[in-house]
Amino acid sequence: MTEPDSFPEIPPLCVADDATFWPWKSSPAIGAWHKRDGTVVVLPLVGMADWGLGHPLDAEETVLMHVLRDACRLVAADRKPLVVPPLRFAFGADPSCAFAVDPPTAHALIAEVAASVAAAGFRKIVILNSSPWSEELCNAAARDLRVSRGLHLFHIHLSALDLDFHPVRSRSRRRVQTLLTALSGTEPADEKAREAPAAQWADESVTPLAGPAVPLPEARTEGAAILASAAGRLEGLISDIWERAPLAAKLTPP
Repeated sequence: MTEPDSFPEIPPLCVADDATFWPWKSSPAIGAWHKRDGTVVVLPLVGMADWGLGHPLDAEETVLMHVLRDACRLVAADRKPLVVPPLRFAFGADPSCAFAVDPPTAHALIAEVAASVAAAGFRKIVILNSSPWSEELCNAAARDLRVSRGLHLFHIHLSALDLDFHPVRSRSRRRVQTLLTALSGTEPADEKAREAPAAQWADESVTPLAGPAVPLPEARTEGAAILASAAGRLEGLISDIWERAPLAAKLTPP
């Protein structure tokens, strides 16, 4: 289990594992990288939104990058992934989203970063996504990049790690809020009922989480367990993807 001191008073601006964060490698180090066929490159995709949890707009990045950092530390030394900087401008379908882009722009951004990764000789890429609104987009981008560039694409969503931001389907909103409280060291702001926005996404408008939040002292303890559980599951998925054989050949677009 992650120790309580994993939650500093002032969170770092860059949450990453020293051994696996690509920007902290030199060009010669990347050029001499071994086992390129097996190396998993993780492309984090995070949105910014008010999810009704009483925490800042960068809640998705806060959760995803901490889970990813701890998962990378758990991966065996001979199977370490490489992690690129998070893509912060994601598709947003709800009025609560901030700095959102439309689907074609989000798709193109993922494709451009994947092409850069491929140019460095890596072909096994995981899109690690935090936003419920981007799940279908990631599925489409992974398929398209597999066909157009012959890349070995995978996609993992935080919702599959029992950390789901979705305002309606989620059964883990309290867990997400508690983890955010632990990671930020700040209890959530009081959320008041909001006037229902114009319908833009079926009946899935974001509403404040009902009921009292977990206080900070308890959140630190509960958050450590939540983080450890999610990181362990993600480590298992990254290790499984490492073992997947490289693609035999590039598909030819129809």
